[in-house]
Amino acid sequence: MPEHYRPVSSSLRSRLLLLTFTFVMAVAVFVYLPSIATFRQDYLEKRLENAEIAALALEAAPNNSVSPELEQRLLSTAGVITIAMRREDKSYLLGFTEMPEEVNAEFDLRQPALGMLIADAFETLNGGGMRIIRVVGKAMTPGTRLFEVTIDEEELYAALTSYSNNILVLSLVISLFIGILVYLSLHWLLVRPMRRVKDSIVAFRRQPEAATSMKVTTVRPDEIGLVEREFCRMQEEIRQSLHQKTRLASLGEAVAKINHDLRNILTTAQLATDALQRAKDPHVQKVSRRLMTAVSRAVALCESTMRHGKADDPAPEKELLDVAALGRDVGMSLGYLDSDDFTFSVDVPEGMQIFADAEQIHRVFLNLCRNAGEAQAGKGSIKISAEQDADGTCHILVADTGPGIPEKVRPSLFKAFSSASAGGIGLGLATARDIVLAHGGQIGLVSTGDEGTIFKVCLPGPGQ
Repeated sequence: MPEHYRPVSSSLRSRLLLLTFTFVMAVAVFVYLPSIATFRQDYLEKRLENAEIAALALEAAPNNSVSPELEQRLLSTAGVITIAMRREDKSYLLGFTEMPEEVNAEFDLRQPALGMLIADAFETLNGGGMRIIRVVGKAMTPGTRLFEVTIDEEELYAALTSYSNNILVLSLVISLFIGILVYLSLHWLLVRPMRRVKDSIVAFRRQPEAATSMKVTTVRPDEIGLVEREFCRMQEEIRQSLHQKTRLASLGEAVAKINHDLRNILTTAQLATDALQRAKDPHVQKVSRRLMTAVSRAVALCESTMRHGKADDPAPEKELLDVAALGRDVGMSLGYLDSDDFTFSVDVPEGMQIFADAEQIHRVFLNLCRNAGEAQAGKGSIKISAEQDADGTCHILVADTGPGIPEKVRPSLFKAFSSASAGGIGLGLATARDIVLAHGGQIGLVSTGDEGTIFKVCLPGPGQ
């Protein structure tokens, strides 16, 4: 059975309903127990109060004696069988002739404890109303040493049973009502959003690259809303990553097929540039040197790609490089040094050096400067400047006067296939980042806007 298919009894909402009802019923039980104990205590104390009033009538009678008819009426009104009251000097007794032969239980209400009252209430319910009990209580009349009554428990049992049933039914109704309200609230606040997340996870697992991501339908500020929003972002990022990897795989396959033939074509071009160098025209010789350098780098890149079987750069073969010469070489490779419509300047102190792979670092600044030139449509300016820390780290700035980088591109600027221009494929800055990181350096965007864009490349210097 698939993991996402479960019986109803094991679903989150059914378990939630069961737990809610169980917990509310547990609370109802804790309410029920002291309720029946308090009801029984109030019932007996009421009988004691009525019995004390009857005893006071006996005390006020001549010779402390009443007729049997009045005595019976007093006992019946008080709801007891006998009454015994001991004062400092006298004892009063009502119902002596009705004294039962056996008393089944005795209870003292002068210092009641909750646990004892609960246990006594259950004894009354278990007795079935068939017992005769003696109850000792605290008299309201000063000077009374002892006050007790004898009661037939039948009426107490009937009243306590009726009250117990009522409170039990009421507890069930309240528990059910509260349970439903709590369940609906939790279902709305927790279960429904979790089911949406679950459904989205299942759909995403089945088709991770399909555009069926979870739609954010809530702006809840709590943890559930945060989970939904972050999960949507995670799905979108994974989907973009999968698309990027698929595109890279397709591109890699195409590059592998093209690379072999391209190397042969570049080798032919290299032979042609050798012939051009033998020309006597100085301008042709200058152009041919630039062309031969570019072709040689292209051939070396193709051979390196074929040798390593992937597009990643090999480990850097580091050497000391002059930063100013590197900048001028980049400008010459791009043709900006000889352009009438473009200003290319290198403001780097002579003698400043970095410890890096010449070909790889050349590609870094070639990509940065080519992007800057394309952003300005071949008319503008690029300035390369640098400064060096006391520890030797060289901070190189590449600044242009272009229109700036769009806001939506900036967060993914150094990711593959994220291009700021319509005609680019978005690999230049990603390649530059990988090369700089492999050298133990850093690359980042310093600023961008209508006044231009500035990139910074930090690379280790001599001795690092």
